[in-house]
Amino acid sequence: MIITVTPNPSIDRTQRLPGPLDVGGVNRVISGTDQAGGKGVNVATVVHHAGDDVFAVVPADSGGDFAELLRAGDIPVRFVGGGGGGSVRVNLTLTDGDGVTTKINSPGDSSADGRALAEAVDQTLSDVSGQGIPGPHWLVLAGSLPPGFPDDWYARMTATAHEQGFRVAVDTSDAALAALVDLSDRNPAAAPDLIKPNSHELAQIVGGDGDAMEQAAGEGDLSAVVEAASALIDRGFGAALVSLGAAGALLVTRDDVDGTTGSWFCPSPTVTAVSTVGAGDSTLAGYVIGAVRGKNAPERLALAVAHGSTAVTLPGTTLPRPDDLPTTLPEARRV
Repeated sequence: MIITVTPNPSIDRTQRLPGPLDVGGVNRVISGTDQAGGKGVNVATVVHHAGDDVFAVVPADSGGDFAELLRAGDIPVRFVGGGGGGSVRVNLTLTDGDGVTTKINSPGDSSADGRALAEAVDQTLSDVSGQGIPGPHWLVLAGSLPPGFPDDWYARMTATAHEQGFRVAVDTSDAALAALVDLSDRNPAAAPDLIKPNSHELAQIVGGDGDAMEQAAGEGDLSAVVEAASALIDRGFGAALVSLGAAGALLVTRDDVDGTTGSWFCPSPTVTAVSTVGAGDSTLAGYVIGAVRGKNAPERLALAVAHGSTAVTLPGTTLPRPDDLPTTLPEARRV
C-alpha cells in the first residue's frame, strides 16, 4: 500500500498558447484544462494508473471543484476538510507552442496549521496497519507546505510513520527541506527512507552548484552529484534519488542488509519534450511502484526514469499510464 499526503493541494489550471509566451503582451489561449493537483496527488494518480494500491490524503472539503476533479480520477481519497482545511489554491501553467512551461503557483491556505492533517494521516496509517495488508507500505509526503504549517511538519510525520512501520519518501524544497535535514540530524527516526531532490534542491542541502552538477552529469561526470547525494546517506537518509533533468537520474542508497552504500545512474531516453509538469512526481511514483513490487535498487531507478521521461512527452498536466511507457526500460548502471 502507498499512502500519499499533499499538504498544499491545488487545482492545476493549464493553458496552451499557440506560440511563445509574450511577456507584457496579450496571449491568447487555444485550449485549457483543470486537474486536481499537488505533488502527492500526482504521485497517487500515477500509482493508481499502474494498478497498485494507493490512498491519497488531502486537506480539502469533500465538496467543491477540487473534490469533484479528484473523484473523476477514481482515486481512493480521505478529505480532511473544515477547520481551515477546505481552501484549495489554483496554480496556473502556461505551455507555449515550443513546449516551454511557465508556472505561476499560489502560496496556499494560510489558516491551516497542520494539526488536523497530522491527525488524519496518523489515523490512516493506523487503519492500514490494522488491516493486515502485506507490506512493504510506503508513505509519500510531497510538495510545499502551506504558509501556516511549521517547517518541520514533514520531519515530524516521518518519525510518526516510522513508529508505525511505514517506509517514508519525501519530496519537498526550501524551508521544509532544510528543516527535514536539521531534525534528521537530531532524531534518526525523522530521516526518510527516500528523499527525492533535483540538483538545485540537493545543492540547497549540502552546498555546491546545482546547475554545474546537472551540466557535468549530462557530460558524463557524476562525481559531484554522487558526493553530494552520499552526504545525505551519511546523515541517516535511506536513499537519495536525484533527478538531473534531461540527463536522467542518480540513486544513492544504503543496502538494507549490510549498511553499505551503492550508487547507480540511469540516463534518460531521448524524447521530445511537450510539458515538464509532473515529471518529477512521475519519477517518484515510478520509484515507489518498484519498491512495493520488490524491485532492487537499479530496477527501481529504471522505473523512475521511465516514468519521468515519459511524463515530459505528454501534454499539459497529463500523467503517464502503463501503455505510455517504453516497451524496454532504460538501463541503470553502477557508478
